[in-house]
Amino acid sequence: MAAVSALFAVLLGNKALLGFLASVIAALCWGFHQRLAGARAEHGRQAAAEAAARAVADQVQNDIGALPADAVRKELKSWARD
Repeated sequence: MAAVSALFAVLLGNKALLGFLASVIAALCWGFHQRLAGARAEHGRQAAAEAAARAVADQVQNDIGALPADAVRKELKSWARD
């Protein structure tokens, strides 16, 4: 217990060491903040890409729904693997 008290006394008594530790903690917090900001930005980019893909899929579905059955069969034959 005395060793812990001595450690706190050294840390709080030495202004240069206290400033250095504060700057290290601030740098770590800033890095963590930047990492979270990057993750949020990437999530936003993926959501936008998924929304665009969904819009294209909906448009294709609407186009297919407007075609007569014979035209749909003819179109699907070109997509089928032999």
